[in-house]
Amino acid sequence: MTEHHFDDVPFWCLLDDADKSALLQVGTVRAVARDEILVVQDESSDHLLIVLEGCVKVLTDSAAGYRAVLALRGKGDLLGEQAGVDGRSRSATLKAVLPGQVLVVPLDRFRELAARRAGIAGARDKVLSGRLREADRKRLSMSEPVPERLAAMLLELGGRFGRQGETCIELHLSQEDLAGLVLSSLRSVSRVLEEWRHQRVVSTGRQSLRILDKERLRATADGR
Repeated sequence: MTEHHFDDVPFWCLLDDADKSALLQVGTVRAVARDEILVVQDESSDHLLIVLEGCVKVLTDSAAGYRAVLALRGKGDLLGEQAGVDGRSRSATLKAVLPGQVLVVPLDRFRELAARRAGIAGARDKVLSGRLREADRKRLSMSEPVPERLAAMLLELGGRFGRQGETCIELHLSQEDLAGLVLSSLRSVSRVLEEWRHQRVVSTGRQSLRILDKERLRATADGR
């Protein structure tokens, strides 16, 4: 079975109450709207983000003008952690998929806390390690058929972000977004979705995707 892990254990969940309180004291909680741009690729900025509620797309733009979705991050996830380590410009754009809240933490204050509090430093290091494992898993999954990769991803999206019994995914994801997430072509993903719609496995709308036959998706993800 192809496994898609949008994160192993969210950063916020790795912290104890004292570490969370320390970050809340130096950061600012702010509401974000659907489709709001939080960070722009290649910009220099002096903060990182922790998602308290909602979902965020990680996007990258190529020199040829193609935009791809690299990942989705949800409640508890740390964003901009690489800049927090090396201080370089942003490697990706962050766009809110759902309304929510983020904790904005100045990079210098985050570094100070990580130097003084082992819990924060340890959680950051686990996130960095997890992101490397995630990249390795994606590379390995490219040898598996697109339907398996897409089925596994939709099941995980439903489990993490779904509504109505984990069957309705309202994340405003285009077919291009789905193709980017499973490292496939738009044509291949469109063909699979069209087949699944015909077979009543999924239904798609302008802003949502509904899983109609979860068992069929599970069997596909398992290569059956």
